[in-house]
Amino acid sequence: MKENDVLYMERTRNFYRAQGYTKDYRWANHDDAPFINLDKPLNECTVAVITTAMPDTEKGRTQRQVYSCPIDPMPSSMYTDDLSWHKSMTHTNDVSSFLPLSQLRRCEADGLIGKLADRFHTVPTEYSQRNTVENDVPEILTRCQQDSIDVAILVPL
Repeated sequence: MKENDVLYMERTRNFYRAQGYTKDYRWANHDDAPFINLDKPLNECTVAVITTAMPDTEKGRTQRQVYSCPIDPMPSSMYTDDLSWHKSMTHTNDVSSFLPLSQLRRCEADGLIGKLADRFHTVPTEYSQRNTVENDVPEILTRCQQDSIDVAILVPL
């Protein structure tokens, strides 16, 4: 670590303390996450993308819930305004910079992955670990199972 580096968790704690929060955020820690080795080569796998950006629709902007969206046509925008990212240093105007559907299509065409799933999934950014674990995760798992997904790429924003 360099002398001028700011630790993300420390910066986040200080930010919330400055907002008046008296309890520090408890970072999720899941040592028992179900990561497993693939039982077939990646070039035979169906791959899905799961992101925290919401659909850029009235429902996507107002209703914080899991969505599934078709990959065709690729969305020209996603709703990201309510998410925490350094808005003065970057932007989310280029959907491909955080929703790698076109890159995965190239991987599919090049034979690196078997197939890109017909839809991608969105999960709301939640500050409730309980809601994420008890509601959003099972819903995403169900949708991935419906789509016969072998590999999920998680893309937080």
